[in-house]
Amino acid sequence: MRSFMQLSALSLALLFSAAGLASERVVDHYKGKPAASLPEAVANFSEYNAKLEAILAQGSLSAADLHSIHELTYTLENALKRINQDFAALGETLEQVHVASETADNATVQQQGQAYLQTARQVIR
Repeated sequence: MRSFMQLSALSLALLFSAAGLASERVVDHYKGKPAASLPEAVANFSEYNAKLEAILAQGSLSAADLHSIHELTYTLENALKRINQDFAALGETLEQVHVASETADNATVQQQGQAYLQTARQVIR
C-alpha cells in the first residue's frame, strides 16, 4: 500500500510538472530602438504607433503579426519611458511658472517659462 501511495504521489508530481512546463512559453525579448532624447522618443512613438495601427487594422492577426507587435512594443516602451521622464520634469517647470506668476516674480516667469516652452515645443508646436 505504501508503494502505491508513493507511486501515486510521484505520478501526480510528474503530471503537474509536465503541465507547468507545457504552459511556459519561450518569449524573445528585444531592446527596441533607443530614445536618447525627447525628439527621438516622439519620433519613435509616432512611427511605431503608426506601425501598430496598421497591423491592428488588418482585423485578424496572424502569429507573425503578433510577433511584430511584440517586437515593436519594446520601442514604444522606450519612447514612453523617455516621454514620461521629460514630462515629469516639464510639470515641475510649469509649476515654477505658475507659482512665480502668482508672486509677480517676473524673472522666474521669463526664465522658467522659456524652459517650459523649449521642452513643450519638442512635442507640440
